[in-house]
Amino acid sequence: MSIFTCPVCGKNLRFSGKTYTCPERHSFDVSKSGYVNLLLSKHIGKTVHGDNKLMLQARRNFLEKGYYSPLCDELCDMVQRNFQGGVLLDAGCGEGYYTSAIYGRLEQSDIAADIYGIDISKIAVEMAAKRKNNITYSAASVFHIPVGESSCSMLVTLFAPYCGEEFQRILAPDGMMIMAIPSEDHLWEMKCAIYDIPYKNQVKPYELDGFRLVEKKRISYRILLDSQEDIQSLFSMTPYYYRTAASQKERLSALDKLETTVDFELLAYRIDRK
Repeated sequence: MSIFTCPVCGKNLRFSGKTYTCPERHSFDVSKSGYVNLLLSKHIGKTVHGDNKLMLQARRNFLEKGYYSPLCDELCDMVQRNFQGGVLLDAGCGEGYYTSAIYGRLEQSDIAADIYGIDISKIAVEMAAKRKNNITYSAASVFHIPVGESSCSMLVTLFAPYCGEEFQRILAPDGMMIMAIPSEDHLWEMKCAIYDIPYKNQVKPYELDGFRLVEKKRISYRILLDSQEDIQSLFSMTPYYYRTAASQKERLSALDKLETTVDFELLAYRIDRK
């Protein structure tokens, strides 16, 4: 049974054939690639929403080369330790790299899971759905998640916008949330190569309303990018891509190799309804 709800009226969606339909007869077809579009135009902001196709392909190629595999492995370990089965939602799943890894780990561990992924980028969920595993994908905003209240046992949010009210709404009373954030030294050497006065990341306090922190893990190591292609792929995955001047981007374009620190934090929270 689907956990999706109608983005128009909020009622439960039933899946039949290749169509989701609600009692009010709003219907949403599954695309040829295998995802359903539950994103309404009013839920799309005026700013950039999601990566474009070239950026997503660069991200997919970069991740598949294994540069972030230590993070992926630690993420799967944390999910496995804290997930007891049920529904797992990846909110901001991108092209499905981490979602697919979680699916594979839980399948190997014989942990029963219904896995869903949503992203505001239709191109991203199309790429994710083409991986052809048993994961249900939808185009949707993390600020208007089209799933029922208390329907998820675990929520995963990796470098995606945080929406506390929605995350609390969709999690079961004993639900878990796993979050990945960049830590202080993330991409420090790359920033030094671009900017005249680089700044380290400011890590916000871990406390979140409605959640209790139960586990944290820092993953920090160095990677060597030995091609301009990989350097640009990494850069395009960051927020700096949108707010860096052309003259500064040229500094990065002049490099044929770059060694930089990658520095992440994985945080596991339990819902704390008082």
